[in-house]
Amino acid sequence: MSTKGIKIKKSNTFRFSLYFFCFLNFHFLMPADLNAFEVKGLQPLQPYGVFSTFSTESLKKNNFGIGFQIERSFDPDFYRTILQIAYGLSNNVELNLTIPYILDWEDKFDGFEDASIGLKHRLIEETKTIPAVGYILTASIPSGRDYFSTDGRLGIGLLVSKKIGPFKGHSNLFYSNPGKSEMKDEYSLNLGAELAVSHNSKILGEVIGKKDYFKSSINFLEWRMGYRVEVEDNIYTTIGAGFDIKRRKPDFRLMFSISMILPKEKQIIQKIYE
Repeated sequence: MSTKGIKIKKSNTFRFSLYFFCFLNFHFLMPADLNAFEVKGLQPLQPYGVFSTFSTESLKKNNFGIGFQIERSFDPDFYRTILQIAYGLSNNVELNLTIPYILDWEDKFDGFEDASIGLKHRLIEETKTIPAVGYILTASIPSGRDYFSTDGRLGIGLLVSKKIGPFKGHSNLFYSNPGKSEMKDEYSLNLGAELAVSHNSKILGEVIGKKDYFKSSINFLEWRMGYRVEVEDNIYTTIGAGFDIKRRKPDFRLMFSISMILPKEKQIIQKIYE
């Protein structure tokens, strides 16, 4: 009986060691704390938005926009670069493309996120009393590295914008359904504001709340501040910082972007004759 007892104990110990070994391998092979990872979907091209909050404004018909963005995130630590392309199909319909790339995720992983495309349509023009209202249809192509991919997704968003004096406010409500069956639907509320401080510069503010693909409750809440300036005709640079306000940890990110709209608008000079 004592011999059998010893065999059973060895067997249980072996099973426990095997399970523990598998757990450690799974833990260290997967990216650190994916729950802290914000999947970048479609992003607005500056100056037609506030960081991740879309304005109902859009490129004019046949105008083309291109932008490049770099982001440095701390805890979790990584770099992200984003290429943005936009095209005005008409004066109130805009086509967008966003291609994000992750660098040095916790010093372990690099790779593309899924590329996102979107169609933004402004339905109602702004008046003195009525805000501008639009919608956006989004789709992501399953083109990213598996660690950062949702295997594609489909989404829709409601956009509202209103200008009051030097202030311009925007609100977005988004829904997105991921391709990975183990992921959950994402809901996002974005609130953004722009304050004109000169003819070519604005102070930016934004708050974003999400129930993302990893949790069943709101687990992402961040506020962002920044500054945008038109350095040349139709060339914009934007700097900003984001701070986590849900977990109350010192998680933050730094952001920089540059964008260009083509063709440049010709300035009409009126001559006054006496």
